[in-house]
Amino acid sequence: HPFSFSSSGEADGTVEVSIKALGDFTETVGGLEVGTRAYIDGPHGVFSPDLYEGAGFCLIAGGVGITPTMSILRTFADRGDTRPIVAFVASRTWEDATCREELGALVGRLNLSLVHTLGQPPPDWSGEVGRIDEAMLRRHLPAGSQRWQFFICGPNPMMDAMEDAILALEVAPSRVHTERFGW
Repeated sequence: HPFSFSSSGEADGTVEVSIKALGDFTETVGGLEVGTRAYIDGPHGVFSPDLYEGAGFCLIAGGVGITPTMSILRTFADRGDTRPIVAFVASRTWEDATCREELGALVGRLNLSLVHTLGQPPPDWSGEVGRIDEAMLRRHLPAGSQRWQFFICGPNPMMDAMEDAILALEVAPSRVHTERFGW
C-alpha cells in the first residue's frame, strides 16, 4: 500500500503516515495495535523540497494532500528554515480541515502564510471560500514568487487546475511538482 509520510524528515526513528479510509485495508489500518510489526520500504518519490533549490515555497493541499504537505512543513520547522512559504489548504468544511491546530502553530515557527479555503464555510467565516484558483494564488503570493518551488497534492482535478493556474503566473514548469494519489 503506497502512503505518503506526514512526519518530519528530521524525526529520528519515527515514521508517521496519515491515511484516508478509502477501502478494505485503509478502513481497518487505524485499528492496528501499538507494537504491531510493519514493513516499510521507501521513500520512493521525488515530492521533496530537498531536491529543488528555492528562495521560497508554495504548497497547495486539497483533502488528503495535506499529508506530504505536513511532512514538508514539519521538516522545515525542525530545521529552523527561514525561507518564505505560502501554504494553501482546501477543505470542504472547517471540521474537515486536518491538522488545522498544528498548522496554526507552525505559522509561529516558520515564515509561513497560511491560506485556508472552505467549500462549505460556516456563517462567521472570513477566510477564502471555494476552490483554489489563479485569482486566489495572485491574492496571496508575493511579488517574485514565480522563482519559488511549487508543490501540489490533492485530488486529480484540483491538481490539473493548479498546474494550469501556476503556469499562468509565469512559473517555469520545472518549478512545479506534484504527488498524485489517483492513478
